[in-house]
Amino acid sequence: MPAINVFDGHCDTVLKCCLEGGSFGCNPYHVDLERGKAFGRYAQFFALFGQPEDFPGLTPRETFEREHNLFSREMKANASVITHCRTAEEAENAFKAGKMAAFLSVEGAELLDCSLERLEEAHALGVRAVNPTWNRANDLSGTNAENTDKGLTEQGRAFVRKAEALGVLVDVSHLSDPGFWDVADTLSGPFFASHSNSRSVFSHPRNLTDRQFTAIIEHDGVAGVNLFTEFVGGEADLETVATHLDHWLELGGEKNIALGGDLDGCSPLAGNMAGIQDYERLYNFLRLRGYSQPLLQDLFFNNLMRVVSKVCTM
Repeated sequence: MPAINVFDGHCDTVLKCCLEGGSFGCNPYHVDLERGKAFGRYAQFFALFGQPEDFPGLTPRETFEREHNLFSREMKANASVITHCRTAEEAENAFKAGKMAAFLSVEGAELLDCSLERLEEAHALGVRAVNPTWNRANDLSGTNAENTDKGLTEQGRAFVRKAEALGVLVDVSHLSDPGFWDVADTLSGPFFASHSNSRSVFSHPRNLTDRQFTAIIEHDGVAGVNLFTEFVGGEADLETVATHLDHWLELGGEKNIALGGDLDGCSPLAGNMAGIQDYERLYNFLRLRGYSQPLLQDLFFNNLMRVVSKVCTM
């Protein structure tokens, strides 16, 4: 079998390296480039994320700058094997040159002071996806864990509209349910839930209801399956992960499912997975379970790249 292609929508490897040291090239965490080389094509959204307790004494802006500087250093240090990409076309050029593609996201707009001006600055630095919130409510919205009945504020709606205008993907993982629906009502084009599962399969507020997943389909977006055992539920084995995928497929989501492992942001992973290398094990498990190769290519790579190609055009 030829090497599989992988595009994962969310990892916290930047924060992991900031707090514990190590490099993107080779490390003991979930994601490194040495393992990424095994894939035919490998693209990864690297999230900039950090809470006050992670960086005592730093402002949110300073946290953003520290993490962005680390990301930039790692891109330079590993320039022979990976390229920071802003569009699907740039990713395609990286693949043709035998390299991997790195995309940059921000998890929690408090790192941008929830500011439209800071969002513009982040876009200029190459950020191409943003979660309006992490788990803590901010000036844009409530979350799945705090102020759960609060949707987007007027500032939040303006922020989301600005993101769409800039070509920055809006990521609804972590938003409150009302916030999700406000994003769906505000945006005309695709958005995504980079690392969320099915709430019908496992009832957790971080997971998506069937109506929410259907709204993502209607917007031509994607949802990335999260491998964190607490969001997978049940036995949290590969069979349980497949149950989430099966359910979304039953809802007509064959073009709207992606990978969003939450790698380096959670532990343990479902099915005793240890990092990106185990995506091959998940691929083979699903193949033996009856998933066709074209379907797996869509789920593991094509669907998320299609969304990036539609939204991240600048």
